[in-house]
Amino acid sequence: MGVQERRMRERQERERRIIECARAIADSEGWSAVTTRRLANEIEYSPPVLYGHFPDGRDGIVNAVAIAGFGDFATTMRAVLDDDADDHLTRFITAYLDFSAGNPATYEAMFSMQLEVRFADESTPAELRDAFGVLVDAVGGEGSPDAETRAELLWSALHGMSVLSRTQRLRPDNAGARIDELTELFGNSAVSEK
Repeated sequence: MGVQERRMRERQERERRIIECARAIADSEGWSAVTTRRLANEIEYSPPVLYGHFPDGRDGIVNAVAIAGFGDFATTMRAVLDDDADDHLTRFITAYLDFSAGNPATYEAMFSMQLEVRFADESTPAELRDAFGVLVDAVGGEGSPDAETRAELLWSALHGMSVLSRTQRLRPDNAGARIDELTELFGNSAVSEK
């Protein structure tokens, strides 16, 4: 194992630690508590080391958290679609809502904060493309008519439900009925066959 490989692994490990630390602080105290100075203190590196990894500072770190979140999201949601259960769409909707509730800061970075990346563009990172691909598969896959439009509509509905639930704008005792109605609207049979 060469020196360059070891340095690359160490660099990747530092970036992972910075991203995970930012997520943990944001989850417990909100994004306003995430500063480069605080992150540097928490992971015991100097601020210049953080800027060496993320030249855009906090914005670059938030961007990295969002991209990592999209990767986690795609993996989580793909596992639901790959399961042999009959009620894929209901389980997909529930898993989406659980992901957003269980990862509030990451979800906020992914969907509510200004990102330096673009959606639906040639430059869109693979993690974002994979996450949207899972939504497309949930409503019938690429081969079905208007799959991308249906995926955008499902995503919009799920995002709205997530945000409105988190901010206590929806009745908590009605969560199951909302999931049932959304499943009915998009049709459980829409999930593509394996």
